[in-house]
Amino acid sequence: MRRWIGKAGRRWLLLFHRWAGIATGLFFALWIGSGLVMLYVPFPALTPPERLARLAPIAWDQFGVSPDAALAAGGVAGVPAAFALEMRGDEPIYRITGRDGARATVSGRNGARLGPVDAEAALRLAAGDRPGARVEPVGRDQWTVTARYDPLRPFHKVALGDPAGTELYVSQVTGEIALDTTRSERAWNWLGSVPHWIYLTPLRTRAELWRTVLLWLSGFAALGALSGLAIGIWRLRLRHRYARGAVTPYRGLARWHHLFGLAGGLGLGAFILSGWISMNPNRWFASSAPPSGLRAAYTGTPGPLGVAIHQIRDRAGPETRSVRFTVIGGRWWVFADAPDGPCPVVADGSSFPDTSTLAAAAAAAIPDGRLRATQHLVAYDAYWYPHGTDPRPLPILRLRFDDPAATWLHIDPRDGTILQRLDHSGRINRWLFNAPHRLDLPVLTGRPTLRAAAQWLLNLLAAGIAVTGIVAGWRRLSRSPRRPVHPASASVQPTSRSVPR
Repeated sequence: MRRWIGKAGRRWLLLFHRWAGIATGLFFALWIGSGLVMLYVPFPALTPPERLARLAPIAWDQFGVSPDAALAAGGVAGVPAAFALEMRGDEPIYRITGRDGARATVSGRNGARLGPVDAEAALRLAAGDRPGARVEPVGRDQWTVTARYDPLRPFHKVALGDPAGTELYVSQVTGEIALDTTRSERAWNWLGSVPHWIYLTPLRTRAELWRTVLLWLSGFAALGALSGLAIGIWRLRLRHRYARGAVTPYRGLARWHHLFGLAGGLGLGAFILSGWISMNPNRWFASSAPPSGLRAAYTGTPGPLGVAIHQIRDRAGPETRSVRFTVIGGRWWVFADAPDGPCPVVADGSSFPDTSTLAAAAAAAIPDGRLRATQHLVAYDAYWYPHGTDPRPLPILRLRFDDPAATWLHIDPRDGTILQRLDHSGRINRWLFNAPHRLDLPVLTGRPTLRAAAQWLLNLLAAGIAVTGIVAGWRRLSRSPRRPVHPASASVQPTSRSVPR
């Protein structure tokens, strides 16, 4: 009975791997090829430096409304999630974002709340007097498909007509430029992020359906890859070899598939399994973005700013493009953003928030735990490191708490921004997803050339597995049903002991 069960189990394992490979082989090839593209071309996004570069220096003589008056005119309930003054074209404005995502734009000249931006104004804001620029309305498209753009919809998409094929998305709600793309970015992303994430607009628009599809597809593919790895190890013989000293019983294409699987199967299995983990099955892992409740407790409830425009002007630099009003621990802090970074411009002469201020505000945000350790990171480590186009700033402040979730907070000491929240599940996810899927390993941190070489090697081995599997699957499906073929005769040497396939 044991022998029969073992024989049946091996047969079903072989059958499952064969048909799982046939069903998902093209997806494997797609994920591998698109993953290599993503190493060099990320999904389009407007980075903070890019956004600042598109803003005009602040015309201080145009502002006649104080921050307190603008905040009252905005009508946003509670403490704002974001509050800043800047220029919108040649118009001074305040931008206010509520905790619920509501947006308000207030004139810096007269304190009036500004309404939606029409196509003509959007064209002027994005292109100025550039000839050949054109504008069209966009509600949701391939590059603005995610929910984070919902508060800014709809958009005016402005094509600049420049050699790079730049397109800017101007929010009709606020008039701000929310996204920029170029022809090269769009083209490469159709070969990179879009197929890799199956980011097709009709599917991605329905976020939960998209997540479910990817969970089942990547989960089934992971089982197919792991079953192949198990078979590859089972059929390998290093001591009592097959005929003519072969370590594999297979011939021809099947032999190459087996050898590629032995060399790259572990990497491919880890890649696909970690991809499944990235979809957060069963909501096992907490997001690294601080939840709204934590942010609200961290900011506290402040009083009025009590700062006049001339006081900010006198402390800000000439290249200031935006001034942010931030609440930390129930107190307002004012920062001027220039291309070279943030600068404190608090009227009473205070410098950046010190460690004790940030720690006290963070402790209020973690009421079920005490601050256990404070660490100033001046170099990257296993949990704070650069990745791709995200360089991540240094130094940072790491605060560790002894709450049930064992929370860590990573805070930018320059302006008190919470950059990341890592609880116990997040640190586990770092090793289950980031390490195998992106090769974010400590030994490769700060060594981009070595990391890229390792990624290319593993992906080429995985490509060998995928291509040989696809060809073998095509041959299997192309066989005439009228011509019976012994299951093992085409791929296994006659002298080997093989399980019928």
